[in-house]
Order: sequence, then C-alpha cells, then structure tokens
Amino acid sequence: MANSKEKIIINNVARDLGIKIGQVKNTVSLIDEGNTIPFIARYRKEATGGLDEVQLRDIEESVNYQRKLASRKDEVLRLIEAQNKLTESLAKKIKDAINLQEVDDLYRPYRQKRKTRAVKAREKGLGPLAELMLAQKQIDIQTDKLAAQFLSKENNLLKLEDVWSGAQDIIAEVIADHAEIRKELRELFWKKGSIISEVTQKSKDETGKYKMYYDFQEAVRLIPPHRILALNRGENEDVLRIKVSVDETTAYQIIVEKIELTDSIFKEKIREAIEDSFKRLIAPSLEREIRSKLKDQAEEKAIEIFSTNLRALLLQSPLSGQIVMAIDPGFRTGSKVCVVDEIGNLLETNTIYPHPPQNNRESSARTIAHLVKKYEVDIIAVGNGTASRETEFFLADLIKNGLPTKYTIVDEAGASVYSASKIARNEFPELDVAMRGAISIARRLQDPLAELVKIEPRSIGVGMYQHDISQSQLTESLAGVVESVVNYVGVDLNTASRSLLEYVSGIKSSVASKIVAYREKNGRFATREQLRKVYGLGPKTFEQSAGFLRINSRKDPLASTPIHPESYFAAVNLLALYNFKESDILKQDKIKQIREKLSQIDIEKESNRLDIGKLTLEDIVESLKRPGRDPREQLPGPVFRTDVLKIDDLQTGMLFKGKVRNVVDFGAFIDIGLKQDGLVHISEMSTSYVNDPLAIVNVGETVEVKVIDIDEKRGRIGLSMKF
Repeated sequence: MANSKEKIIINNVARDLGIKIGQVKNTVSLIDEGNTIPFIARYRKEATGGLDEVQLRDIEESVNYQRKLASRKDEVLRLIEAQNKLTESLAKKIKDAINLQEVDDLYRPYRQKRKTRAVKAREKGLGPLAELMLAQKQIDIQTDKLAAQFLSKENNLLKLEDVWSGAQDIIAEVIADHAEIRKELRELFWKKGSIISEVTQKSKDETGKYKMYYDFQEAVRLIPPHRILALNRGENEDVLRIKVSVDETTAYQIIVEKIELTDSIFKEKIREAIEDSFKRLIAPSLEREIRSKLKDQAEEKAIEIFSTNLRALLLQSPLSGQIVMAIDPGFRTGSKVCVVDEIGNLLETNTIYPHPPQNNRESSARTIAHLVKKYEVDIIAVGNGTASRETEFFLADLIKNGLPTKYTIVDEAGASVYSASKIARNEFPELDVAMRGAISIARRLQDPLAELVKIEPRSIGVGMYQHDISQSQLTESLAGVVESVVNYVGVDLNTASRSLLEYVSGIKSSVASKIVAYREKNGRFATREQLRKVYGLGPKTFEQSAGFLRINSRKDPLASTPIHPESYFAAVNLLALYNFKESDILKQDKIKQIREKLSQIDIEKESNRLDIGKLTLEDIVESLKRPGRDPREQLPGPVFRTDVLKIDDLQTGMLFKGKVRNVVDFGAFIDIGLKQDGLVHISEMSTSYVNDPLAIVNVGETVEVKVIDIDEKRGRIGLSMKF
C-alpha cells in the first residue's frame, strides 16, 4: 500500500513539474538515501537525466508536500471514520483532493469545535429544527407554532426569538462549513476582492512613509508582493487598518444557489442566516486566509529575490593577487585601517582621524601614504557605512595629489555581525570589534565568497523587508543558496576556513572542525584520499564532499578539477587515449594540447569505450580542459575610482556605468559613485514590458544608465536603462 501511494506521489510530481516519471523516481530515491542536492546535480546526472539544482529542489519540495497531503488525507479519513460519519462519497472526495486546503474544507464540518453559538444551540436541542428548515419542505404548520415546540426553561429557550436565533446559528455554521460554498467564495475573494487600507494614527508615521496607503485600494489578484509587505508593516506599527472586501450581493447569491433556496416558509429566516453566516463566519475566515496567503506569496517572492541577489553577490569575481588596504570609516572613534596581503593575512592595523571632531587630516594622510608605500598597496577598500562619503573625499584628494593607488566602495552589510561573532574572536582575539570589521571589508573584496560565508546570510543587505518575513524560511532558503554557490565554485581544502567547509556537500560543522584540526596538525592535504584519515569523516561524507574540495598537488593532479575520485579511472583512461598522463594537466605547455584534442572528442563513441555515461563524460572533458578554473573569474569585478561624484554634479541626461547594488521587485538600485544609490524603476529597465527585474539585471553586474530625475532635497536619483 505504501509503495502504491509513493507511486501516485511520484506520478503527481512528474505531472505537476513536467518532468519524466523516471527522473523524479530516481531523484527521490537519491534524496531519500541521504545524498545532497549539489552532489546529485553534479555527480548523478545519468540517474536524473541531467536535472539542475533548481529542478531537483522543486522535486524535493513537491514530494514533501505530496507526502504531507497523503498523510493528512489518511488522518482525516481516520478521524471522520471514528465518528461513524464517513460515507463512500465523502471518502472519495477526500482521496481525490489535490491540496491541503481542499482536504481541510471537507473535514471542517467534522472537526472538534469549541463552544460556538451553533454548538450551544445543538446542545439545547435545536438541531432538528435547523435540519427541518434546511430541508425546505412544505409543511402544514405555522412557523411560530413550530418554534413553540422547542421552548424550554431547562434549555433557557424562553421566547420564540431565542428558538429562531439558535436554529439560525446552526444554519449559519452549516453554511460556513460547506466545502463547495467556501471554495466558490474563496475564488470570489481572489478574483474580485480588494485590499483596502486607511490610516488610523498619522502621528505614528512622522516621516509619512505610509502616506500612499492612507486611503488605498487595489485588487487582490493584482497587488504586488512589496506592497503587501509594506501594508502589513504599516498595520503592525498601528498606522494602518487593512481589510479585504468583496461585493456582498454576489457572495449571498453564491450561497443561495449552493443551498438551492426555495420559497418555503423558512425562506426569510434562512436568508437572515445566510447574511449572518457570511458576515460573522465566512468573510472573517476567508479574509484571514486571503491575507495569510498573500503574505506567504509576498514572503516567497521576497525570499526569492533575496536568494537570487545573494547568489549573485557570492559569485562576484575575486580580486586575486592584490594587496588591499581597508578603511572602516568613522567620526568620533576614528576610521579603522588595515592592510592584508594577497591571500588575506593581516599585515598591519592603524586608526586615523581625518573627520570631525578631530579633523587630523594631515596626520591621517601621512599614515595612509606610509602604509601604501610600505606594502605597495594595490587598492583601497572603503566601507559604505557612516562617514563613507567623507572618506571618499579624503582619498580622492590624496590620489589627486599623487597617492599611487585607487579605491572602491565595499558594501559592509553584515561586517558588524561578523566582528562580534565567535568566528571573528577566534581569528583575531587581540583586536577590537571595529578593527575586525575593517579586515572583513578587505577580505570580502579579495574573495567575497570566502568572507561572506562567515556572516549569517540574512544579515547581508541584498533584499527588502527581510525583517518582516519568516526568519526560519529565509534562513533555510539562504543557507541553500550559500551551499549551492560554495559547491559550484569549489573549495580549496588547504586554505578554506571552517565556516566555508561547513557549506561543502555532506560536511557538517563537527567534521569541518576536524578537517581544520587535521590540517593544522599534519600540514597540507596532498590528495583527496587523505581525507579518509580525518576522524569522523566516513565513506558517505567522503562520497558527498570529495569532488567539491580542490587541492593543487602533484600527487593528486585531478584534485584541481571537479572530477570526482569515483571517476578518476575514466579520466585517466580518457587522457591515455590521447597519449597524456594525469600529471600533464598541471603543465601549462600541455594544457593547450589537451584542450585541442578534447575539443574534437566524439562523446557518444568514447562514452561506450570508457563505459561511462555521456553526461558524466562531458563534465570530465570540460574539467580537464580547464583545471583549476574558478567560474567566478568570468564575472565583472569591482568598480575602481580615483575621484568623487557629487549629487550637485549631476544633470538629467548624463550617462554612467554603475554597479547593481540591490534588486527588488519594483526595480534595481545602482551605485554610480554617489553616497546614495540611484533607482532604476521596473518601468525604466527596458523598452519592452518587464515582469521581473531579475530577468534584466543581477547584483554585482555593471550596467549603463541615464539620469532622468534628481531630487537633492530627499537625496533621490532616478535612473533609466532605456536610451
């Protein structure tokens, strides 16, 4: 029976996602066996038919939902059966339900209820009267005489109004629990409903950020996610009152048609119950549902945008082989300065005071010039926090007067989180928090991925409303993004921090610590096989992680590639076909020859000869062509500057090359060299209609923009990509 249900689940998932049943089945088996998504995507392509990580995660999510749905159906069938109320017709409806909402609607009339008005009325013996009224049969008795039969001192039914009111309460609840009625009214709310907001306390909105929502209305089906999150925040801050509204006449008509209201003697009483049911029970319930669903959708979109931005940020090109000075700007406590070598080792620290209240510009200039000359600094990284703008002016003056370097602005979001973390304390126990922040700024310019993994992903400022959405869902999603990027890029086994190793496929925190401890005790890893000597790193962990860990070693040349040890034999045999050895991939004079030979390979023919899958062979070929390749190197690097742009320098029509700092669902924020980023609204991103800004730009990308609006008072700059 269990196998039959699992088969149905796999078939449903395959149908819903448009993926072949065999691919879904194999993917589910691999996930259930404990394989990670990055491992399956990279090293089990033959089993999945080459599905990518997004498709694999979609399968995982869909299967989990379908299993939850199947479990809920079993539970509901059992609960109704226990009440001896399960009919064949009802059982079929439950089994055929396609989502949890439908199952819960069908279960609603049978679930245990608190002491509602209808429950109390039934306890007073008014159930038969309500059933008679709903049957709407023609009966030969006056309504008041009928109601009089239910008068009872014992049940506190002293007046006819009490009887009718109780019976109507029961009818109202029956209507509210009617699955088909709820389904149609839910559709009415979605398709014809409106979100309405009005101001409650202007005094709590001093800056007027919710002004556009003081008297606001928009269709439920059209309202964008960012407006839902803004409305919810305004409501939480007691500035706004929000409701969902539909045409009540249409709603009543739906109910009338579903219960097939006739001209019986109870018609008016039932009409009153319909109105009460909708206003008191159905509308508030569906409004909560609608708002909850809108919130979920808005959160899902916000998390999607945050995740996409984070991925782009983590994949920014590293600045290899450069000596970097970093300045974490400040006023009263000074600006923290550090210099790190080409691989991020700290060389020297200092503190300068070029800004108020000290204004020690000459002394600060001498310090900077001395450090630049002493360490032959290639680039200065300036944090974009407090006093960043003033520090830019200070550096631009120095460069104009002969300082032989340039600078770039680095987003320091999350640096303070890192500075106060246990990781930072362990790395630099003797330094204060602010100086650790400066080191983080320098290192995130050199290798954004290696440094940013030390920071809680949600603290990296590449989203909107991140504090208004589910923190558990955000954390889970962002962790998945970091894991995906780390494994896509690969990790140097001999230099990776514990923080970075934790995101490698199959490696948990405890194992990451043991790898670092083993490395500190025994020196550099010479081969991937040596990983097996790390205590606590078992066969499964080795299988899942080995291909993502890189080593530049003559003893294990293939470890400089993403080729998994399980495929070493095939890779060696492939090279032998063209008279090469595996050690040749480390020789620059041989790489070109290897690349030329492998560019002519017949994948079909050689996969048969080597007895290896075509998809796996294609990956091996690409890996051998470019050993040691970092996929981030193809992406645009940081924007370097030698001078400062002021907002009063701007004129409409000016063109700039800028860097995308953040993408949201209404546009993108672009750094064009000012303290504040400019906004390219979604309507200004293309001459064609744009539904999703992420389809046009990504964080870290360099774009050309035109200035179309300047608001100096509010410090806002409108940009366009249409010219």
